[in-house]
Amino acid sequence: MKIHEELKLENQLCFAIYACSREITKLYQPYLDKIGVTYSQYLVLMVLWEREECTVKEIGEALYLDSGTLTPLLKRMQTAGLINRERSAHDERKVLISLTEKGKLLQDEAVHIPNAMRNQACLDDDQFRSLLNQFTDLLTQVHENNVEDKQKKN
Repeated sequence: MKIHEELKLENQLCFAIYACSREITKLYQPYLDKIGVTYSQYLVLMVLWEREECTVKEIGEALYLDSGTLTPLLKRMQTAGLINRERSAHDERKVLISLTEKGKLLQDEAVHIPNAMRNQACLDDDQFRSLLNQFTDLLTQVHENNVEDKQKKN
């Protein structure tokens, strides 16, 4: 059976991005193990280190995650003593997320991780910036298409 060229795995951007993401996450693992968090928890911590306090919705928007995915993750982080979760006094539908002292202190332990990842990926500053810009642009375009498609269906 002859396969169409466009159906070959090696010609799929989605697969290259998916596999690259998994490989990069593996690079992070030893560093994250040292500070006792998962990759998903690390992403939430980065949002909170930058913003200090957010709603669940705001974290979801920053990480492109829905509340069904995010809520169990946040509950585990609360159990681990990394974050506080509390209902907003102004709007009980909103859950506010903030860092505990333990969560704040992890920032100092994690500060070296981005440079370590850049070094392990063997990227110089220009390559890193170029790839980051390309993937950020792609993410924006794909996300906007997904939002438009969802709006058309509703």
